[in-house]
This record gives sequence, C-alpha cells and structure tokens, in this order.
Amino acid sequence: MAKCAICEKAVHFGIQVSHSHRRSNKMWKANVKSVRVKVDGGTKKMYVCTSCLRSGKVERAVAGVTE
Repeated sequence: MAKCAICEKAVHFGIQVSHSHRRSNKMWKANVKSVRVKVDGGTKKMYVCTSCLRSGKVERAVAGVTE
C-alpha cells in the first residue's frame, strides 16, 4: 500500500468490534493519490494524501504546461 511522501500517512491496523462484541481484524487505508507535483523547478510523480493536498503542503503541477 502507498504511503504519503509528505506526512508519511499509511495503513493503520486495529480490531473491529461488532455489536455482539465479536472481534475481527480491520485495516484502515489512508486516502492517498498519485499526483504530479512541482519539485525543484520540475515535476515529479509522488503519492500524496488528500489532507496534504487540501492544506497546500504541496503544489500540483498543471498538465501540459512547461515553465
């Protein structure tokens, strides 16, 4: 599973408990997207979680535009 390159958010594991208190293993996956990001004057493809994208920690590269 992918991990965020900025905050390193990844999969979390735990135990899901039902109403009858039966316990089973559970996996919570982070909302990680593969995006093109501006890095050092160029673009690079990285895995970034959506909370980092919304907070502005990374700047998305616009497709088809070279500067």
